[in-house]
Amino acid sequence: MIIVTGATGKLGRRTVERLLERLPADRVGVSVRDPRKARDLAERGVRVRRGSFDDPASLLHAFEGAEQLLLVSLDRTGEECVTGHRAAIDAAVKAGAGRILYTSQMGAAHDSRFQACRDHARTEDLLRATGLPWTALRNGFYAASALQFLESARRTGDIALPADGPVAWTGHDDLAEATAAILTDEGRFEGPTPPLTGPAALDFDAVAETAAKATGRPFTRTVLSDDAFREQVLAHGAPAPIADLMLSIFAAARNGEFTAVDPTLAELIGREPATFRTVLEHTWAA
Repeated sequence: MIIVTGATGKLGRRTVERLLERLPADRVGVSVRDPRKARDLAERGVRVRRGSFDDPASLLHAFEGAEQLLLVSLDRTGEECVTGHRAAIDAAVKAGAGRILYTSQMGAAHDSRFQACRDHARTEDLLRATGLPWTALRNGFYAASALQFLESARRTGDIALPADGPVAWTGHDDLAEATAAILTDEGRFEGPTPPLTGPAALDFDAVAETAAKATGRPFTRTVLSDDAFREQVLAHGAPAPIADLMLSIFAAARNGEFTAVDPTLAELIGREPATFRTVLEHTWAA
């Protein structure tokens, strides 16, 4: 049985759908905070159990019988994130899981300028210490994140953000398909994978050009100072830690942490990954 955490989220749900194309439903289980949100999966024969990263006993029950566990990284940062991951990894070991796969990120490193990448590096250390077979999926930076940064620009036509660097923006659908391929081909990767990236690395100057071509509207790129951007984010009601986290993305991009473009994702899914323009057009049309 393959157990997937976070199976009602963007990546987890897509991965479950791709697994169900490859496996009988009774070989797939999900661990979710609210089983009601996965009722449709239960109706299709998927085993649905409640699992909360803040309740280790629930995780042990949710992971029962797991030959493989897909640990989808938490939407938290810092110690809170790593503590949750530690609880899940400990529960997987106690449940007798044969292998753990973890959704890490390209650029994962203890000295990354991006807090989430430091959290990923610490989680990979925890996996390494288990002695179990494990795989860290070094996912490309989600294209959905770039689109979040573009939300105000959809109205104004001005992409006003801090100085950045090229990022290999990557679509959730392609990453989910690759994850399902790895889960159903046990042992394909041991430890961290190569970067699983989209076909090109774009900075926000290039993103502005892409948005203009996709929409037929002009888009400009305005470079804000880090301080001005932080003040703007705070003025919109975000707490200071979120503002600092957002700024750290740009600092890491300037440091070249997300520039790698690698063919592994294309090899896994058997085609070229979606371009950023394709993801943008699909999302904005929806």
